[in-house]
Amino acid sequence: MKQNKLVNILIEKGYKISAAESCTGGLFASKIISVPDASKVLDASFITYSNNQKIKLCGVSENSIKTHGVVSEKVAGEMAQGVAINLKSNIGVGISGIAGPTGGTKEKPIGMVCFGFFVDGRLKTFTKIFKGNRNSIRRKSVQFAINKLIEIL
Repeated sequence: MKQNKLVNILIEKGYKISAAESCTGGLFASKIISVPDASKVLDASFITYSNNQKIKLCGVSENSIKTHGVVSEKVAGEMAQGVAINLKSNIGVGISGIAGPTGGTKEKPIGMVCFGFFVDGRLKTFTKIFKGNRNSIRRKSVQFAINKLIEIL
């Protein structure tokens, strides 16, 4: 249960975390909340499924969406940075992807998920392609996000 390790690291550091989730639909926040004392670290989590909410709640640039697409490291990074800055959290996580079973293209296949991690003012972004059905892609995305945050911290 890596989420326990992540929550403990955040508590030790005195960090607050916020998330902006799209394809994971709140699953990241749910994993964090499943850990006792999560209230010491989780500020808020937005399910920013629509482009309008990514713009409104996270400050994602309309131009970034038009230029790079909503499933891009650029947008995931802006989601992470925006949610952290707007909520004054030490850490912001942005997750945007295509969980399927429809919506994929040759350039952006089903299972492609982009991640942004804004930690102490530094932004890191990643793209992964996961195999599986909709819910397994969502679970793998959340596990990747938790593991990557532990690595970054």
